[in-house]
Amino acid sequence: MNARMLIENFQEFAKSRNIDRPTMMSILDDVFRTMIRKKFEDDSNFDVIINPDNGDLEIWRNREIVDDDSEDIWDLDKIPLNEAQKIEPDFEIGESVAEPIKIEDFGRRAVLLARQTLIQRVKDMERDNLYQKYKDLVGEIITGEVYQVWSREALILDKDENELVLPKSEQIPKDRYRKGDTVRAVVHRVDVVNGTPKVILSRAAPAFLERLFEQEVPEIFDGLITIKNVVREPGERAKVAVESYDERIDPVGACVGMKGSRIHPVVRELMNENIDIINYTDNLELFIARALSPAKVGSMKISEQTGRVSVFMKPDQVSLAIGRGGANIKLASRLVGMEIDVFREATDYEEDIALDEFTDEIDAWVITELKKIGLDTGRAVLAVKKDDIVRRTELEEETVDDVYRIIRQEFADDDDLPTDEAAPAASATPDSAPAAQ
Repeated sequence: MNARMLIENFQEFAKSRNIDRPTMMSILDDVFRTMIRKKFEDDSNFDVIINPDNGDLEIWRNREIVDDDSEDIWDLDKIPLNEAQKIEPDFEIGESVAEPIKIEDFGRRAVLLARQTLIQRVKDMERDNLYQKYKDLVGEIITGEVYQVWSREALILDKDENELVLPKSEQIPKDRYRKGDTVRAVVHRVDVVNGTPKVILSRAAPAFLERLFEQEVPEIFDGLITIKNVVREPGERAKVAVESYDERIDPVGACVGMKGSRIHPVVRELMNENIDIINYTDNLELFIARALSPAKVGSMKISEQTGRVSVFMKPDQVSLAIGRGGANIKLASRLVGMEIDVFREATDYEEDIALDEFTDEIDAWVITELKKIGLDTGRAVLAVKKDDIVRRTELEEETVDDVYRIIRQEFADDDDLPTDEAAPAASATPDSAPAAQ
């Protein structure tokens, strides 16, 4: 492979990878100088002239002529007089000799290695550029085209045909993709696997919903309204807490828009995800009440030391507070950053019995466990599902069944007694903050 073929092949490869001319010239110069250093130890006295337009390559070795008996004849930038006169008979001591070096002089193996090095340098540059580009785009929305769909992930190509990955876990459950589909997603993170950057996209992250609102609501984009927190069950339900810095602007109304004109595009993009827009407040009790919307709260007890909130409401409001599959109470807990327990309010005619009255039938340590989660009466225990008690205490299912049986015997004549299957209570683990509608 001669110099012309080597440069033309590299030029074609570089153009296919969108490498600009100055960068391509820099790579060529660096690779050829590396070849020179391997053969001659130093490249400081060499000139490399490249014309990628016609594939020309010129390498000139510059040396100073010294006397044949000089001690400098072994210096890399010196040449004895007798050798210089073989190039040009009338050369004299002190003059400079510019000797052309052909690429074939480096050997076939060196030329092939140079070709591989050129290609590898471009690939390394591509990887570095991809990492630098998307490292700064984490949390931003990008649009791409579906190139391949597998069971665990989808391969997305951006406008520069960079390969991005949308894992199944970061998709909305209702998403169904085919090759050629256009996809919008947020850049979730950039991993480096064996030196190669892997860009992970997400449509399930809260940041995706937040960026969608920024695109649809000018007041958010301009900073007049801020999104305090976003929590989601992708494709099912989300709660967004917003706050206005201008008292003349209703943040909830601005996000919803006239007849839902602003929120509808967001809902469609999220496959009809039910979105609650909540007005943020520093008043924790009011904020919790808004977070549990559409349910109406009767009263509550907040324990900031344990990070738990006991909310009491009328029986017909409990199911609204919990939501389908417990989604509403889970999102509310994550939004306010505290675990919320919901209980039925006892009516005037309901009699209750303190757990301490059952010490002759229930072990003291069991009663202590129940009290730790705010259950200090018989009806309070019966109002909570067995699964929730098991999850929140050290008690086994069999032990909880025994507790239910003992307490129910005391209320045997009460027709309004709740069962554990229909118990109107739940709790959720927090990992976010603010919401209401």
